[in-house]
Amino acid sequence: MYGNSNQPIIVLKEGTQRSKDKEAQFNNIDAAKAVADAVRSTLGPKGMDKMMVNTIGDVVITNDGVTILKEIDVQHPAAKMVVEVAKTQDTECGDGTTTSVVLAGELLKQSEDLINANVHPTVITNGFNMAAEKAVKILEDISVDAKNDKMLRIVADTSLTGKAVGENSDKEHLSELIVKAAKSVADEKGKVDTKDIRISKKVGGVIRDTYLVQGVVIDKELVHSRMPKKMEKAKIALFNCPLEVKKTEIDAQIQITDPARMNAFLAEEEASMKRMVDAIVATGANVVFCTKGVDELVQHYLAKAGVMGYRRLKESDLEAIAKATGATISGNPLEITKKELGSAGCVEERLVGEDGMAFITGCKNPKAVTVFVRGGTEHVIEEIERALNDAIRTVGVTLEDGKVVAGAGAPEVELSIRLSKYASSVGGREQLAIEKFAKAMETVPWTLAENAGLDPIDVIIRMKNAHARKNGEYFGVDLDTGEAMNALSKNIIEPLRVKTQAVNSATEVANMILRIDDVIAARRAPPTPPQGAGPGAGMDGMPPM
Repeated sequence: MYGNSNQPIIVLKEGTQRSKDKEAQFNNIDAAKAVADAVRSTLGPKGMDKMMVNTIGDVVITNDGVTILKEIDVQHPAAKMVVEVAKTQDTECGDGTTTSVVLAGELLKQSEDLINANVHPTVITNGFNMAAEKAVKILEDISVDAKNDKMLRIVADTSLTGKAVGENSDKEHLSELIVKAAKSVADEKGKVDTKDIRISKKVGGVIRDTYLVQGVVIDKELVHSRMPKKMEKAKIALFNCPLEVKKTEIDAQIQITDPARMNAFLAEEEASMKRMVDAIVATGANVVFCTKGVDELVQHYLAKAGVMGYRRLKESDLEAIAKATGATISGNPLEITKKELGSAGCVEERLVGEDGMAFITGCKNPKAVTVFVRGGTEHVIEEIERALNDAIRTVGVTLEDGKVVAGAGAPEVELSIRLSKYASSVGGREQLAIEKFAKAMETVPWTLAENAGLDPIDVIIRMKNAHARKNGEYFGVDLDTGEAMNALSKNIIEPLRVKTQAVNSATEVANMILRIDDVIAARRAPPTPPQGAGPGAGMDGMPPM
């Protein structure tokens, strides 16, 4: 609609909301800070847990940053961008999700002062990029080599610290399992595919009852009660097709008029299933795993031949067994050969609690292993599973990169000190942004101290004084005393990639949010009324009488 020079031109649809310039920037910054504040109290070994209850009443209790952010139904688009940072950090490193989100929130908080001082967002983002690039070089400079088993165990132990994994002895036990599992599936370059380390869990026992299976555990029971419960020197056949009479792909109907023909038809059906079992047994297979159904007659013949059988496995289960045993997945039982069979020292059905589970163990050089988790309650073992996933990933990236840095806030304080010196050498307005970036790095030790009930100001001062000494770059905060201590000698270390990824991803999301100066939000569509309950409808959606 057009009017005279004093009347605005209406371009956007009615109901559209628009915020511009500083209003838009501060709205986005506030939303991102709110997400960071939601997980800030979970950071570090003294961090608190969060309880989340979804719409159907399921409860999740955790202090894992990415799990919390996935469970929260975030609506604001800028806040969703910060949640993506945690997801990326989790995918790349497995740990450091809370750190990356807290850093992103603090970078945006520090940038508010610069925006109020009319420093252009482009200048701020340029300064942040320069600081992030320098920070990665500093982190590489203060990193140390770590490829022996002891260092890997310390990395796992540090990752598990603060998670609900019980006493120190439990952590040591789990760390040992994690390193063994990671080294079992690592390739020549040290790369660990975490999909090859399966985590199977069952309520019961205590955390210390968790153990490593050099093979695969499948939560399935034998298809027939007369099948053997244990098979030594197992020869394993894998099928991703049903072991039953093949049905036609199109709807078909068979009409039989002669009773004798009916008997012949049934006899042929039975004979075809017998041939199927004979073909499997002829290869020497004594254990069968199948992703589809197994006909009752096939079950009978398998049991008669002394073959163990399992059905309706997940595709991922079948692939894991193939990796562990060296078997090839077959699509036709009549064409299977001896070369396609896998081998294992033992396949056994064990009773765990009230349920039977298949344990495939004694595999030679398995490329898939299983950590079998035990714990007192469902919530405990779920949190242990999350902790193990994080620790396995951190050990994996350490094996791959061979570099670690000190933990306990030590790298962040060193970054803060060195970046402050670097800022003065840069000059220009970017110097202001680099100084703010350096200040933002202090948020990690600050939050660690805060969550431990210590005075953050005193802690930062002590750490900065310690970093002025020789080898001071390894000094972090002792959360029991509040004093500075050498984190390397206290066995608190983290993979280098966790820190570099956190710095880079936090910088990227902060820059993206800072560069938004206009938010145009379309009016939300009204909720769809129930069918038949439109205007004028009466009871049960019927029109009024």
